[in-house]
Amino acid sequence: MAAIAADPLSPDHPPHLGPLLAFAGKLTRDPHGMTRADVQALREHGFTDRGVLEAVEVTAYFNFVNRLVDGLGVSLEPDWEG
Repeated sequence: MAAIAADPLSPDHPPHLGPLLAFAGKLTRDPHGMTRADVQALREHGFTDRGVLEAVEVTAYFNFVNRLVDGLGVSLEPDWEG
């Protein structure tokens, strides 16, 4: 995971990882800009319809949870003493 975090598009990673991360990144940053071409790009790298669905579900879930946490002002650090 550290290697992926350090360089998500490294050619040393499995060939399907780069397209998956690009898809998830676009879905996160520009959800209204998603097109059939984005799905097709995953299919060209071996993703099935189920794989595309799972990529969307996981991305959407993480975005949902992060927005809940941010919206509620939840901190990863406890704010109580002792």
